[in-house]
Amino acid sequence: MADHNFVYDLTLDEARRRSAVVAALGDNWDPVAALAEEERAYDMLYSNLDDEQQRIYDELVQAGILPERTTGRIAG
Repeated sequence: MADHNFVYDLTLDEARRRSAVVAALGDNWDPVAALAEEERAYDMLYSNLDDEQQRIYDELVQAGILPERTTGRIAG
């Protein structure tokens, strides 16, 4: 059986995909504000953890599964 090598250039498809994403975001999208909102959401998610939740969170950070988020954290 013959080996078949196929080559497909994804450059044009990637350009179309990116154009579609930017068009879908619209003119009012503010990437800086979006990142700030994401940070606030993470702050809310990881705040007020009980001792067991904090222990698990710390283990996940230490294992490299979650990024370390030291800002805004109250030492207990």
